[in-house]
Amino acid sequence: MSGADTGPKAALSEVEKLSIDTIRTLAIDAVQKANSGHAGAPMALAPVAYTLWNRYLRYDPAHPHWPNRDRFVLSAGHASMLLYALLHLAGVAREDGGNEPAVSLDDIKQFRQLDSRTPGHPEYHFTTGVETTTGPLGQGVANSVGMAMGGRFLGERLNKPELPLFDYNVYAICSDGDLMEGVSGEAASIAGHLRLSNLCWIYDNNTITIEGHTELAFGEEVATRFLAYGWQVLRVADANDVHAVSAALETFLQSSDRPTIIIVNSIIGYGAPKKQNTAKAHSDALGEDEVRGAKRAYGWPEDAQFLVPDGVVQNFRDGIGARGAQLFAQWEGFLKAAREADAEHAEDVAAFLEGRLPQGWDRDIPVFPADAKGLATRESSGKVLNAVAQHVPFMLGGSADLAPSNKTKLEFEGAGTLAPFEPGGRNIHFGVREHAMGSIVNGLGLVGLRAYGATFLVFADYMRPPIRLAALMELPIFHVFTHDSIGVGEDGPTHQPVEQLLSLRAIPGLVTLRPADANEVAEAYRVIFSLKDQPAVLALSRQPLPTLDRTQYAGAAGVAKGAYVLADCDGTPDVILIGSGSEVQLCVGAYEALKGEGVKARLVSMPSWDLFERQPEAYRESVLPPDVLARVAVEQGSVIGWDRYAGSSGAIIGMHTFGSSAPLKDLLRKFGFTPEKVLEAARDQVRKHRR
Repeated sequence: MSGADTGPKAALSEVEKLSIDTIRTLAIDAVQKANSGHAGAPMALAPVAYTLWNRYLRYDPAHPHWPNRDRFVLSAGHASMLLYALLHLAGVAREDGGNEPAVSLDDIKQFRQLDSRTPGHPEYHFTTGVETTTGPLGQGVANSVGMAMGGRFLGERLNKPELPLFDYNVYAICSDGDLMEGVSGEAASIAGHLRLSNLCWIYDNNTITIEGHTELAFGEEVATRFLAYGWQVLRVADANDVHAVSAALETFLQSSDRPTIIIVNSIIGYGAPKKQNTAKAHSDALGEDEVRGAKRAYGWPEDAQFLVPDGVVQNFRDGIGARGAQLFAQWEGFLKAAREADAEHAEDVAAFLEGRLPQGWDRDIPVFPADAKGLATRESSGKVLNAVAQHVPFMLGGSADLAPSNKTKLEFEGAGTLAPFEPGGRNIHFGVREHAMGSIVNGLGLVGLRAYGATFLVFADYMRPPIRLAALMELPIFHVFTHDSIGVGEDGPTHQPVEQLLSLRAIPGLVTLRPADANEVAEAYRVIFSLKDQPAVLALSRQPLPTLDRTQYAGAAGVAKGAYVLADCDGTPDVILIGSGSEVQLCVGAYEALKGEGVKARLVSMPSWDLFERQPEAYRESVLPPDVLARVAVEQGSVIGWDRYAGSSGAIIGMHTFGSSAPLKDLLRKFGFTPEKVLEAARDQVRKHRR
């Protein structure tokens, strides 16, 4: 373990001290005005954040979306005013090259107010300069691992000799709470394994949480844990010692074989006479007396509010502003030279920077012939995934140690494996780390890559926080969830998802797709890659499903609309059969039997509730006419929600309990997923609703 402490502290210049205290007092005043928020960490960490931003961060405030900027992640999202103060003082523009600030002083005065650019926790897309949405602890640092992986991947794929288009570093400020969350441990483990030397976490070791001192629940030696992960560990004894902070950052920048964590001892609420170093500085406004006392301790005018003294903004212009402008101009020169040197390489760079898919990206997606035996949809997914990935060079991903089962390995020549000394591989081995996988995939998506993860559907529960955040951030990432029902069979109820589909469908903005056969899988991938600002998940079968004869049944392009008429009758149907995924085949069997009996039936495949709900009312009613009340919905999952489509008087065949450990055929019979049960329910519906 290395120490980064300096000798006797050299005095700060007056303007540096003013700049640091301006960060502190802006946070204090904003939280006090809102009577809500967290000023304690910004008061403690202002010297650390100032040093990083104004001395080291490679970031151009005039071009905040510069692709090769260093990323700064405030994983301790409750300290959001620290970031907002930095964005304001650094003069970060709302748009590249624009004059409107990302965060004005008026925005800071509106901290935590409706529709302000300074929400309680930093929100990506909402406030320029926020690299990822944070607040749920552990997520930011885990995202930072994905960002660092993405930077190395892009460097390996797009850099040319003397033309370093991508060589950015990633910095994350994390709290005690971040390091208590299990996801941070998973992420730190894989970061150490991959030797991500472009990653630096700054751990605010203030020893205070909401309930009190961390000794109540957190007694481990963090430094030893990170040494075991394979990280470089540095210490700064006092957050106010900017020279020690600088020495630690210099040591990080000279490291080339491992990630770095800088453990910084700080005093939460620094300067507040009674509340510093107490839990009261963690989540409450300080109160007028403490505000005045803190300002007195800083030598600040006690009655001044939202004061930015003369010279502070210029100090940031001379620091991060001048350095960032120079680095951005240099990068533009690299980009120009790259364009002139190699047309094919220039097109690859342009496609990535513009976020567009290559022409003909879907030209090799197979059309699957009719086959009564068919393929498991996880099998057809693997074929389609590989067909797409060959033409989408900035797509990468992997599985949480289940690639052979999920069928998510990219098998074509040149795909490669992302490894410690092979950062350009497109297959990622996440290990048994589902939670971190979801967060890392988000980090990859945040730097512009088309990233995916994979595991069994039942283990989506481990990933719910990052999936929810992907939807909140509008990231077009996706996950492949296989073994999507009691069709898992002998592994039993621990591995048989029941409520997971429902829980995923409940996430606003997430597109959930459960295709019925191989050709619906192919169309599902077309849907996924058409999404610009939404994540998606695929729910796929373990067991083979018949590939429908599309000369007899409707084409699979209807997947894009969420639900479509697969087979119909003349005139108004007597009954509508609705299924998703593996249960569509049961509906097919019942449909054919009803047709043979002279019953007018309609067969509907519904792979996505989300997509169906977006369709015009006229389309939805053309698929499910309101005046046809006889309906049967079938899905091997929770019945909750299906009444929206089956109607209050329709029949729903689904799961009301957990599954069982048994061969598939026995399970289907036990839980009623047979063509005979569907046919029986349909006949009952026809009798019940006969006009």
